[in-house]
Amino acid sequence: MDLKWASKGLSDLARLYEFLAPLNKTAAACTVQSLTRAPAQLPTNPRIGEQLFEFEPREVRRILVGQYEIRYEIQNETIYVLRLWHTREER
Repeated sequence: MDLKWASKGLSDLARLYEFLAPLNKTAAACTVQSLTRAPAQLPTNPRIGEQLFEFEPREVRRILVGQYEIRYEIQNETIYVLRLWHTREER
């Protein structure tokens, strides 16, 4: 399976970095790197995340990476990373 980032997912990464960087640029970079690496396991095990049935008929799932939630969608042979955010954010 292929792994692709949706534009909103990439925007979430940029927003997260911009929020964290004024406090600690090194920690901001490490956080963003760990969040970009986390979905790398999905092409070999795409259904590892919890399915979110409220999005049916789409197959949207989520994984937790530390305090962050990453939502992704499986479409045929492609996995799209849709969004990510800190779990303490109001969504």
